Amino acid sequence: QVQLVESGGGLMQAGGSLRLSCVASGRTFSRDAMGWFRQAPGKEREFVAAISRSGSSTSYADSVKGRFTISRDNAKNTVYLQMNSLKPEDTAVYYCAGDPSYYPVQAGRRYDYWGQGTQVTVSS
Repeated sequence: QVQLVESGGGLMQAGGSLRLSCVASGRTFSRDAMGWFRQAPGKEREFVAAISRSGSSTSYADSVKGRFTISRDNAKNTVYLQMNSLKPEDTAVYYCAGDPSYYPVQAGRRYDYWGQGTQVTVSS
């Protein structure tokens, strides 16, 4: 059974930084592209960032490009999301997800398994 566990969320002032982590178990982590998504209250889930199996290719939503960085450590079965210059509009529940393909994709429907989410709140 595949399991993803996110951590690192919390309350931060605008302009601050947070690093989210997502640890995978129950599957060969290095076989999957990984992604981060978020959902704010009353809004649909949206793509944030994704990374290929090897980590050599990444993709970002325009709203986070230049502020967020996705990375992975396949030896630790972990994917990270470094979030800098946080804005109040970044407030959401952040989810990591796994896609059994090589390249990073933005479509949430491509992802087969999901974590339970971690709350990020950015105050102004």
